[in-house]
Amino acid sequence: MAQHDLVIRGGTVIDGTGAPARTADVAIQGRRIVEVGRVAGSARREFDAAGALVAPGFVDIHTHYDGQATWGSRMAPSCHHGVTTAVMGNCGVGFAPVRPADHDLLIELMEGVEDIPGAALHEGLSWDWQSFPQYLDYLDKRRYDIDLAAQLPHAALRVFVMGERGANREPANADDVAAMQKLTAEAIRAGAIGFTSSRTLNHRSSKGAPTPSLKAERDELVAIARGLRDAGRGVLEFISDFEDLDAEFELLRAMVRESGRPMSISLAQGLSPHGWRKVLGRIEAANAEGLVMRGQVAPRPIGILLGLTTTLNPFTTRPSYMEIARLPLAERVLALKDPARRARIAAEETAPGFQRLFRMMDGGRKVWVLGDPPNYEPDPADSIAARAAAAGRDTWEFMLDVLVEEDGRQILFMPFANYAENNLDCCREMLLHANTVPGLGDGGAHVGTICDASFTTTLLTHWGRDRTRGELIDLPTLIRRQTHDTARAVDLTDRGTLEPGMKADVNVIDFANLRIRAPEMVRDLPAGGARLEQKAEGFLANVVSGEITYERGQATDALPGRLVR
Repeated sequence: MAQHDLVIRGGTVIDGTGAPARTADVAIQGRRIVEVGRVAGSARREFDAAGALVAPGFVDIHTHYDGQATWGSRMAPSCHHGVTTAVMGNCGVGFAPVRPADHDLLIELMEGVEDIPGAALHEGLSWDWQSFPQYLDYLDKRRYDIDLAAQLPHAALRVFVMGERGANREPANADDVAAMQKLTAEAIRAGAIGFTSSRTLNHRSSKGAPTPSLKAERDELVAIARGLRDAGRGVLEFISDFEDLDAEFELLRAMVRESGRPMSISLAQGLSPHGWRKVLGRIEAANAEGLVMRGQVAPRPIGILLGLTTTLNPFTTRPSYMEIARLPLAERVLALKDPARRARIAAEETAPGFQRLFRMMDGGRKVWVLGDPPNYEPDPADSIAARAAAAGRDTWEFMLDVLVEEDGRQILFMPFANYAENNLDCCREMLLHANTVPGLGDGGAHVGTICDASFTTTLLTHWGRDRTRGELIDLPTLIRRQTHDTARAVDLTDRGTLEPGMKADVNVIDFANLRIRAPEMVRDLPAGGARLEQKAEGFLANVVSGEITYERGQATDALPGRLVR
């Protein structure tokens, strides 16, 4: 009789601990790894990994599958990029706890903050819950291709307790504060992995209202932190504008002190090349004092995808484009080839609501053709402005030419974070810092403008193999960061390494041929909603809880993923 359920034979094992690569077999029994080394026993299924990289499944701690998890079983795009555990409910937005009267408000908030179509959410959400424990119970009955962990979102909690006062960002009174502390402890005890909040003006509802948690005061936030202390577990996740860095950071430090629990904070390079160092310096100082705080960082620029198929393009709001904006793609491409219309579009002004994005394009100097495979560290000499100048063309007319390429499916890339100096040196420094952890991929969110769930593949391909504009990073470090380190950052100690007794989440990768494909729009959301999908080539097998979920990119029938409580 077979001694094991699955043995992955003869691969180059990088086990997630940071140890060097070695040739070994990985034996799996049930949902656990039972042996790593030279496995003599037989198995019901053997997978030949000779010449391939064998690594732990990737743990993505920053996603927004809160809605998708209620109607779907496959968490795309993350499932295509080696992710075997995804943590959702980030940035303080989500769908529980909720009273029936507030369904629309939470949908408007998720639609605005995370660019998930409201029609899809209205169609897809069943609302078979009110409390957060009930939401977890609903998810617990479902089956997935990856594991999911949920966090308690501040905006939903605040509105649940305070109603319209909470939505309008009014101060919480003593009763409100006590209720939020109690409900936080209840959610964590029921299985929430943490609590999240947003304090940035960039997060607004689809109606333009700031997020309810924007101006939450110290007593409210400290009480919520005490809710984690009362439960004895859980993590904290925050995003902030840090307008008053000293005051804001002291508030976050107080939450870590009062809760005794770790915190992660979104960290990226903005328009200022070195502003992020100030926040990282505060994180360093907090850790030196024994407060566990981490920066969540990205391995590449965070940028908006612009095109005729995406939500936005460089000519959105220009009148002569808006006249044809709702035409089918083929008809729009034809209309954009008309010289008279092109001249009008190129000459027209951008409407006020689009001015910020227009300024970030910097006259086309911060816009590139994304390509297939995408280039996420593009050279300034290849920008749209530089290419137009080399051809002796007007930048905007040249951009129109590019947009109609590939039958109108060409995608442009406009970085707005981590690319102030036109290179990724800042990302390398952040990725290697002792007080950071990879994150910010936003899988399930920004479905028409951003597709960063492929961060995990970029981490390996760009930093482990392909980078030509700077130094690489060794694979054992990269894999440890995306497996062991991300798992421990959210207190998951049963996964993230290939060791006996650990959860059997494994990636088998043809590393030499691993590559990301260009994003494309698909219409598979409820109500026919569109979203950006992005796949990868080179994942030979993805294993979740001992079952192969994808083989050479093709889905199997296995859905072993569960809610992680």
